Formats: sequence, structure tokens, C-alpha cells
Amino acid sequence: MKAAAILAIGPATGASLNPARSFGPALVAWTWDMHGAYWAGPIFGAALAALAYRGVFGTEEPPGGAGG
Repeated sequence: MKAAAILAIGPATGASLNPARSFGPALVAWTWDMHGAYWAGPIFGAALAALAYRGVFGTEEPPGGAGG
């Protein structure tokens, strides 16, 4: 799976899949080409995962209400 991700986004991002690891060199070199993808991808992915989780498992409260 990781190899497929590297092959798919490698040309655009240099195949770095870690936003924190990519931030340091970008800051030092002051080169921000395609750097938004490192931050937008995980943020939108997390939001999509949260919506999927809510859709699958619902939002039912535990018996006794919140805080039990």
C-alpha cells in the first residue's frame, strides 16, 4: 500500500508521506511547492474518517446519559 502511495504522489511531493518530516526542509529552503497537500490531505482524511465512523457506528449515548 505504501509503495502505491509513493508511486502515485511521488512526482508531486517527493514521496514524503509525513507532513512533519516535510515541514523542516521546506522551512529551511523556503520552498512551499505542493506543501498544502501535506496538510490538507490528513485534515480532510481525518474528517472523512470521522464521518464514516459516525455513519457506521452512530452517535447513540451510553445508558444513563453522558458521564454516567
